[in-house]
Amino acid sequence: MSSGPHTGFDTEFVMMLRAVLDEAVGRICAENRTPATKAKMAERIVRTAASGVTDVSELVCAAVEEGQTPAA
Repeated sequence: MSSGPHTGFDTEFVMMLRAVLDEAVGRICAENRTPATKAKMAERIVRTAASGVTDVSELVCAAVEEGQTPAA
């Protein structure tokens, strides 16, 4: 489900975003699971959610896409 842009995230939504990150990290290659790559993935999740995307599968896909390339 997608809606308009979010202006703030409540505690429940932040917990859901953390679960999205955990799920996404589990789907990338083990060698890419560095703190820097996880941070890059978390940033992508937050940016995507802030743009109005609230669907868990869409958020996971965006994060996995970001995590395919390790952070420099």
